[in-house]
Formats: sequence, structure tokens, C-alpha cells
Amino acid sequence: MEIYSTQHLTESPKSLNSIAHIEAFHRLLEDECFQRFEFKTYEEAYREVASYIAFYNERRLHGSVLDLSPKEYYNQTKRGLIPQREVRV
Repeated sequence: MEIYSTQHLTESPKSLNSIAHIEAFHRLLEDECFQRFEFKTYEEAYREVASYIAFYNERRLHGSVLDLSPKEYYNQTKRGLIPQREVRV
């Protein structure tokens, strides 16, 4: 299992769009992970959250990225199969 870095992100007050994405992810993490399991130890919770993050990035389909997983969307964009969208910050 791949271990993910936990790095605190700080956003400027003007970047509401990226804050909204983070809050949406936290809502999904709550609904799809935390509410499904009762954790007995920190290690158990860490393992499940890491597993969910891997699922979210590698297999979960996202409507905002053409119903692909983020990993697949990134790979197809990198290969030029999907044109990059302009991101306004």
C-alpha cells in the first residue's frame, strides 16, 4: 500500500475555488469512508483513509473530469488525448 504525505495546505482568501474542492473532498471522505467504518485504533483509521484516498485518485469516477478517475484523466491529458482546460484562480 502506498503511503500518502499529509501536508497542511494554506490557501489565500481569494482562492475560494480550490477551498471548495478541498471541502468537497472532505465531505466525500466523511460520507464514503468515515461513516462506513468504526475505527478502533489510529492505525486502522490511517489504513482505511489511505486506502480511500488511493481509491479516490485511481479508481473512483469523477463527473468533473469526463467520468474518469483523476489518475486516468491526468495520464490522458499528459499524453495529449484530452486538451487541458484553463483554470482560473
